[in-house]
Amino acid sequence: MAETRSEIHATADAGDARVPEAYLDRTLERYHTLPAPMRWYLLASSAAGVALAVMYIFALVPLLDLTYYFLLMACYLPAVFLLLPAYPGEHRAGWASYLPAAGILFLTLFMAYHSRSLIFGTWIPVRETWQLVTAAAIFVLVLEAARRSGGYIFLVIVAFLALYPVFAIHMPGILWGPPTTLSRTIAFNVFSGDAMLGVVTRVVAETIIGFLVLAALMVATGAADFFLKLALGLMGTARGGPAKVSVLASGFFGSLSGSIFGNVVSTGSVTIPSMKRSGFPGHYAGALEACASTGGMLMPPVMGAVAFIMADFTNTEYRVIVLAALIPSVLYYFGLYCHVDGFAARNDLKGLPRAELPKVRETLKEGWPFLVVLGFLVWGLVFMRWERLTPFYASALLIALTFLSPKLRLKLKTIPEILFQISKLLSQTMGLLLPTSFILGGLMATGVAPVVAASLVRMGGDAIVPVLAIGIGVCIIFGMLGMIVAAYLMLALTLAPALEQIAGLNTVAIHLFIAYYASLAAITPPVALAAFLASRISDSPPIKTSLHAARLGIVLYFVPIFFLFEPALILQGPFALTVLWTAMNVVAIIVIAAASEGQFWYFGKLSVWSRAILFIAGLFIGFPEWVSTVAGLAVVAATLAIPGAARHAVPLSSEARE
Repeated sequence: MAETRSEIHATADAGDARVPEAYLDRTLERYHTLPAPMRWYLLASSAAGVALAVMYIFALVPLLDLTYYFLLMACYLPAVFLLLPAYPGEHRAGWASYLPAAGILFLTLFMAYHSRSLIFGTWIPVRETWQLVTAAAIFVLVLEAARRSGGYIFLVIVAFLALYPVFAIHMPGILWGPPTTLSRTIAFNVFSGDAMLGVVTRVVAETIIGFLVLAALMVATGAADFFLKLALGLMGTARGGPAKVSVLASGFFGSLSGSIFGNVVSTGSVTIPSMKRSGFPGHYAGALEACASTGGMLMPPVMGAVAFIMADFTNTEYRVIVLAALIPSVLYYFGLYCHVDGFAARNDLKGLPRAELPKVRETLKEGWPFLVVLGFLVWGLVFMRWERLTPFYASALLIALTFLSPKLRLKLKTIPEILFQISKLLSQTMGLLLPTSFILGGLMATGVAPVVAASLVRMGGDAIVPVLAIGIGVCIIFGMLGMIVAAYLMLALTLAPALEQIAGLNTVAIHLFIAYYASLAAITPPVALAAFLASRISDSPPIKTSLHAARLGIVLYFVPIFFLFEPALILQGPFALTVLWTAMNVVAIIVIAAASEGQFWYFGKLSVWSRAILFIAGLFIGFPEWVSTVAGLAVVAATLAIPGAARHAVPLSSEARE
């Protein structure tokens, strides 16, 4: 990783953070064990991929879409096999890694050569044996990349859905599909614009690549360290300061990475020990970091891969997705802040001494280029509508601005590090996302997707609740397996059309709702992956940590339902309604967080009976409907007016807090 990552891990070691062995990033160590020619090959292919993307996206050289896609795969897919082990004991790349790397390199270059024939010819069904062999080899190697990137569960689910057309004829009811052959199914998955050469590959090759290049540059120049120091300087002295730093730092870092588990490891290895030293119980520290890191997946301007796929899938400008996610993400982090403040007030947890914290002015003086670049990114996406060009412009601006700061200035020796970061990010992204395109292939080849959507419409009739319940269940189940993109793709094909037909709901709201609930699984018991990972760092019971994560992240459970029924909350309605319902949701979050933590601003510690009433009343306040909102406000006012509902808090002892 970059110098910033090493600094973070050094701090983590000092704080006795124990990042689980399975989640440690070993790609850099593995890279250094490669022979020098292989290391130079990876760096050269990384540089070639960036140059290729710039030439294609800026139309400097005429290239067919499929030619570009296959050439980009040739630049980055081999790195999946070279940087990720074939089995746990493969610490150095051996034949089990070199052979598939060479195979996918040859096959993708071969397909780039034949891309014109693929566009203007008929390859589905295949007409030549060599076409089938090529498709089968690519199919198997992409599935192997899925195994190395996402694990065996990911592999099994992708393979099952990819090959679904082969046995769909034996499935019951709405899951039935017409008969097809294995050869046609594999060819469709690899050669079709509805599968591997469709929306997922297009988004990776044309949009995500620019943001990953920018992220690699930001990390290499020290952005992660800057945002962590800035959060410490801004929030460190406040009550419960280290926890508030965790919230702010994960939000900042999430704007760069868009990765839940990357956030937990990178920021959590620093913030969790800091929170524990300041008096927060281990389970609370782990739960808060899991929640804050999950929000990073949804934080504009650089969100997770789902946001880019959503924009392409719905034929919506990415800036619309960014703006739509703004208010919900701010509400979510505001909810975390309210929880932390309530817990700190109730337990009398002080902030850190100013002398121990970075000075905000000095931090800004060193790292102001990062804020300028983020501001430019927002300006380019939202106002100039440069879309996929914006991150490349932002990268050029960052490189230019680093020359004005001696500490950030790029040096020749950092260029290999940047190229390695780009290769790692792009290869891992392709290893995880390209296999999900086979899910689209399996559903589209059988025609099952529209049948399921129609069946959901018939099931729902005039009632939207059962259809929503099914969608939420599928989102959480797939999200629990870490398959957020897969969950989104499946439900975008099946649930989204059903919701549009049943209730005429806003398209962006529906797709954002699906994305939020798929991400929500990271903090939802019993398999809350982000909370479980954070619990390993915080040395706390996983189930207890995940239960607290679900409590702290309560905003993420109800806000998507609210904006589904009131699109003004995602800036898809009248501005007056946006202001009104945002204000009501702020009030609702204050009330809900107070009820959850048992501490209300000004009123003090809440009694047990008042907490339950206030929690329900808070949900009523936030729901975008006048009768429930007014009723909720009235209940809150009446409850707080009753003697004994609240009293000044008495700080708990450290033993009681534990």
